[in-house]
Amino acid sequence: MFRKLFLFFILFGLISTLNFSVAFAANATREECVAKVQAAVKLAQEKGEEAALAQVADPNGPFVWKDSYVFATSADQAVTRAHPIKPKLVGKNLLHVKDVNGVLIFSEISRVASSASGKGWVDYMWPKPGEKKPSQKHTYIEKVPGTNLAFGAGYYD
Repeated sequence: MFRKLFLFFILFGLISTLNFSVAFAANATREECVAKVQAAVKLAQEKGEEAALAQVADPNGPFVWKDSYVFATSADQAVTRAHPIKPKLVGKNLLHVKDVNGVLIFSEISRVASSASGKGWVDYMWPKPGEKKPSQKHTYIEKVPGTNLAFGAGYYD
């Protein structure tokens, strides 16, 4: 009896740990966002803007992972160039979009992309996928040097 009970607790502990690991793995990290954006920038530099935009726009492509994705925008006017989750945004100027605190999200993204370094973070409130209540989101932006193209990806607290 003791042996069966001991095995039950060991098995229960392993399953609980596995479930926690799977749930935790579903959230993008700060480091992943930077790495994915930098990979999109490198792709645009090596293969050209159109090749990079095509891969970023692919909802089954390498730039969609966990609860995040890379998007592309013009650096100066925040016109969406590629979006894997909401393709209807392509061609739209989003400078007017505000979060619940009044932060002009894409105006800030444009400001960061147009800065001297061409990269940085924008913090704002945005609903997590499938939710209506906004949560803190941090989006890394990086401009492709010598172009008007910038890529971004974000994670939630």
